[in-house]
Amino acid sequence: MKKIAIGTTNPAKVSAVQAVFAAENYLLVPTTVSSNVAAQPFSDEETLTGAINRAKNALKKENADIGIGLEGGVVEMNKRLWVCNWGALVDKDGVVVSAGGARIPLPPEVAQGVRDGKELGDVMDEYTGMRNIRKKEGAVGIFTNGYVNRAEMFIHIVKLLAGQYEFQTNCFVKIDD
Repeated sequence: MKKIAIGTTNPAKVSAVQAVFAAENYLLVPTTVSSNVAAQPFSDEETLTGAINRAKNALKKENADIGIGLEGGVVEMNKRLWVCNWGALVDKDGVVVSAGGARIPLPPEVAQGVRDGKELGDVMDEYTGMRNIRKKEGAVGIFTNGYVNRAEMFIHIVKLLAGQYEFQTNCFVKIDD
């Protein structure tokens, strides 16, 4: 049985990994690790770096076969702030694969709160009057009227990671990340 360390205990992210790897013969271990980036990543590069760091830190901390890191952030484009999300999978042999996901623009009043230095999750809690949006539907769930929630958004990324990893390790092809 292979051990997969998930670089978070956030229920939305953990459930995404569980959804993809549940049918396989894996031991899934959520663990708290640092992303080694800002609490609110503010670019694709920083968000991707956070995902890779989470995957590597989880792999090491749990002495696992595979580490998975998922990171949400924001990116400025065309004078708007967009939600971005990235994932990374690393294994004990040094293979690293990564993938990005859906993007949606934030309403100006939410974007302003993030630009003012608050984390998106905190701004969303204030905006909706709800608690722990980041652990449930996420901003994507609110702003898509429930058509896509945060776990579903990350499931897509985890599937991209799993597929690339399977392709790479079965075909012995080195994919640059």
